[in-house]
Parts: sequence; structure tokens; C-alpha cells
Amino acid sequence: MEARLIAALAAALFLGAGCGEPPPEQVNADDVMFLQMMIPHHKQGIEIVRLAGPKATSPAVRNLAAAIEQTQTTEVQTMTRWLTEWDQPLTAPTDAHAGHGGLPETDRERIAAVKNERDLINLLIAHQDDAVQMARVEVYNGESPKVKEWAKQVEASREAQIDLMLSVLEQ
Repeated sequence: MEARLIAALAAALFLGAGCGEPPPEQVNADDVMFLQMMIPHHKQGIEIVRLAGPKATSPAVRNLAAAIEQTQTTEVQTMTRWLTEWDQPLTAPTDAHAGHGGLPETDRERIAAVKNERDLINLLIAHQDDAVQMARVEVYNGESPKVKEWAKQVEASREAQIDLMLSVLEQ
């Protein structure tokens, strides 16, 4: 009788072990900071590529700008969702840039000074390179597997965009 009771308790514990809350997602301060920094960076990138309409003369640049706008809009939604799921603020503290790589926003005056496609491409190359640098820091310091994997995708896609823009400049 006692053996059956122990077996029943063991079975209940075994079955109940999978029924609780899922383990919390592994997230560290670097994951949070990366997303908090990338959201405004993406929004500024969207602002920059919207200049392509009146400034871009080549179909390649117009198509790239449209793809960047669509992709980064979706990515902002994803990053916002992740931060919300983790109960984290959507924005970083105002002094956070200095402590996290020191990458500033793209200069507003530089955005306003874009006169033609060449200016637009050069500005966008610099902007996308900042995303590459931030993604590399996340891959190295982050803890969340999904955010680190996404950061690797950001790095690869932005490097490919930079290569495309450099080829347009060479033409």
C-alpha cells in the first residue's frame, strides 16, 4: 500500500512538473538596452528612407528604401512587443548612449541637408553601419537567444544593404 502511495505521489509530481509556468525567458540588461536603442534608431532610419521618394533617382535605391521602411517598421513592432512582454520601458534613460557604445543618433542637421541621392546613400550607409555595430555588441553581451539571433540577422542584412549602396555609389 505504501509503495503504491509513493508511486502515485511520484507520478503526480512528474505529471505536474510540466504543467506550471514556463521558465522565464533569459534576458539581461544588454538585451533591454539594445532594443531600447534600436527602436529610435529604426524610427530614424524610416525617416531617412522616406527621403528617397524625392531624392532617389535610381530604382535600386527606391526599392531598397521601400524594403528598409517595411522591414524596420515590422522590427519596431517586434522590439516593442518583446520589451512589453518583459515589463521593460520602451525607451532608454537619456544618458544611456554614453554607457552603451556611445553611438549617437544620426545628426538631424545632416538629415535635413540631404540634397540628392548621393547624400541620401552616404547618410544611410553611416546609419546602417551604426545598426551593425549595435548588433555586434548585442551578440557579444546579450543573453536572450531570440534577441541575439535577431541581432545576427540585423548585422547580416545591414551589411548587405551597405554593400548594395556602395555598389550604387560606384556606378
